Order: sequence, then C-alpha cells, then structure tokens
Amino acid sequence: MIEAGRIRGVLFDYGGTVDSNGVHWAEVIWQAYQATNVRLTKEMFREAYVHGERTLGKNPIIQPHHTFGDMMRLKIEIQFEWLRSNLLFPAGNDAQDCDLEFKQRITDYCYSYARASVEKARLVIELMASKYPLAMVTNFYGNMRAVLSDFRIDHLFPIIIESAVVGVRKPDPQIFRLGVEALQLQSSEVVVIGDSYDKDIVPAKTVGCQTIWLKNTGWNEYTGNETADLIISDFEELSTYFTN
Repeated sequence: MIEAGRIRGVLFDYGGTVDSNGVHWAEVIWQAYQATNVRLTKEMFREAYVHGERTLGKNPIIQPHHTFGDMMRLKIEIQFEWLRSNLLFPAGNDAQDCDLEFKQRITDYCYSYARASVEKARLVIELMASKYPLAMVTNFYGNMRAVLSDFRIDHLFPIIIESAVVGVRKPDPQIFRLGVEALQLQSSEVVVIGDSYDKDIVPAKTVGCQTIWLKNTGWNEYTGNETADLIISDFEELSTYFTN
C-alpha cells in the first residue's frame, strides 16, 4: 500500500513509462511495422529488436544531441539492416526505395505515439513537480536531455540519472541509490514510478523506496505474482494519489 504522506521526492523511469503509458517499446514499434504493412512475423521482429538494442548498448551510435526522432530512425535502420542480412524479409520487400519509405513511416508512427503519450503525461508531471522534487532514472543512451527538451518537459527534470552517463544499468539497484542521493532524501521518502517490474520495481524495493508499477503490455507475460506498493494501468491515475 502506498504511503503518500511519507513521500518527499519522486524518481521517474522514462522509456515505457512517460513516453508510452506502460506499453513496452518493442510492442509500439511492432504496431508501427504492422500499420506500415511490412510483411514480417512477430518472431522475426523480436529478433531484430533485440539485435538493435544490443548493438546500441555496445556502440556509441546515439549521440547526446540526438532527439527521439533521430534515435528512433537509427533503431529502425539497424533493425532493417539485420533483417536484410538474415534474409528475413520476403522477396517483395527488397527494393531500396521501398525500405526508405517503410523506415520513415515507422519512425513517424513511433514519434507521434511518443509525443501523444508525453502530452498526456505532462499535466500530471507538472502537478507532481509543484509538490515534489523530481528526478529521472533511466536506461538510456546519453541523449535523455535532448529527448526531454524536444518534448518540452526538460525543465521538470533538473536531475537525470542516465545509464550511459553514470555507467550503471537497471536492474542494478545502484542506479536507484544514485537517484535517491541526488534528491538528498532517505530511500523511504522516495517513490519510484516505472513500467518494468524487473528493472524498476524489484531494484527500487531493494533500495527501500516505495514503488508504483505502471502495468500495461510488457516484453514478457506476467507471472501473476508481481507486487508493488501501488499498481496502475494508466499514467493519469497518478493524479488520484498525488495531485489532490
């Protein structure tokens, strides 16, 4: 049970929480592939997605100035390259100009999805920022500030703890300890809000923070045994607990 009266600071996850309302980004991108009529099975797509994330995690392809649109374009390009190299696209999709059109449409779909999600979340974040100090704790590529600036919410997060910058990645609890320390609070006075049970909720509990799980569509099926101090299914539900 959430103890709102004890909360003095908030740590937000970003990707999958603020920018997609709890829907894992693999699912959003898959929706974009489907909307663009790319002929591909979901199993093929998931392999390409994993390859892309591993590639970006190992190589400094995404730079600090890259916006969300820049980042998504790079992700889709890497996915397409892998799909082509593994001959997983049917023969009818092999024209270069067709690839360019598909990649742009997928990127545009994802950008629009993220912008709409951030706009939906903005009012709640602004209201929470009027009551608590906020910090962002995220597995990201070093461009978090550029992404937040592009979506005009950078002023709400003066503190950003970003994995590519601090050298610690979720689910390592240390990244949440860094967030708590940056807020200069006790862990019991901080609530962590995230969409990933394994990467946000479990390590945040380990540190001693209160937890709010934005439970929607994850990468894997849930076991049914997951717990958090509060479970919500829509970002706007936060206003019920923190902005009245």
